[in-house]
Amino acid sequence: MTRLRIACAGLGRMGKRHAVHFAEQTPRAHLVAVSSPDETELEWAREHLGPLGVTVYKKYDDMLKHEGLQAVVVASATAVHAEQAIKAMDADMHVLCEKPLSTSVEISQSVLDAANRKPHLKILCGFSRRFDASYRDAHTKMLAGTIGRPSVIRSQTCDKLDPSGFFVAYAQFSGGIFVDCSIHDIDLALWFYSEDGKPGPMVKSVSAVGITAVEPGLRKYNDRDNAVGLVEFHDGRIAYFYASRMMAAGQEDSTEIIGTKGKLTVNTQPQINLVNVYEADGVRRELPQHYFDRFREAFVTEAREFTDCCLDDKPVPLKLEGAVQAVRIGYALQEALISGKKIVFDEEGQRVERAAL
Repeated sequence: MTRLRIACAGLGRMGKRHAVHFAEQTPRAHLVAVSSPDETELEWAREHLGPLGVTVYKKYDDMLKHEGLQAVVVASATAVHAEQAIKAMDADMHVLCEKPLSTSVEISQSVLDAANRKPHLKILCGFSRRFDASYRDAHTKMLAGTIGRPSVIRSQTCDKLDPSGFFVAYAQFSGGIFVDCSIHDIDLALWFYSEDGKPGPMVKSVSAVGITAVEPGLRKYNDRDNAVGLVEFHDGRIAYFYASRMMAAGQEDSTEIIGTKGKLTVNTQPQINLVNVYEADGVRRELPQHYFDRFREAFVTEAREFTDCCLDDKPVPLKLEGAVQAVRIGYALQEALISGKKIVFDEEGQRVERAAL
């Protein structure tokens, strides 16, 4: 059986998962190398991946020279996503890049430009919810006309509170709560609203508000721990996004797609499994504790489908133009959150200064 020789850059929480998925749960892939500048992450790799024959590199550029390498997973810090993805493309590698492509619209566009120069390569931005069975089922039902024309989307990404202060330290690199958290929800809106093969409708305006309820330290990085964003599209539809870093019980990621003839919901009553706990003071169900608990299988499906695309020359399941559009919307929402101003775009996607309205 032909197997895709793939490497993983970055071995933080997300990188470790990608590495394990490709090494152990993707039969048509062969993880041959990993890289990280962090010595602790390298020690983890030597212990857990070394016995599988995976070569461990400290420098990303050295990893790209690994003999026979065909594809790279970019799961490093967001600040280097674009740089590493472009380097891999320049080396004629297929790329699975974790979301977002960058915290900058211009830099994200440079990834798309690089991909357009190498049309034979498979370049995928890892929006994991696109690979989730429930979201796919909802999308299939929407396409079948079950709810009529989808017109309003309400979607949220709500992380369990991490008292360690991780989110404060991470905020200086993440691009802000809308670019980091709501980027998933933005992508879903573009997916469910897309028509005629386009990556999604053009945004007309964005506005946002937010608070620091538990992590005031976020403000020094122009971020918040709770935020609400409203997006209006030129085709007359709207999307409402809620992002939070302070859920007490666990991870709460859910979506409502409201159409002219009905509504679809995904995970609006989150639970880790089908067990209910009956106790003296009532009945409860347990929630996923982290994002990975909820979307574990989606990540495995993503790895397998990316591998199939590379080996069988299939088109990737989502257009890179949509990933750039998602960053454009997330970046604008973050700016609206900080400035308190509504941001307006024309039908070509260009900013319109309010003074000119």
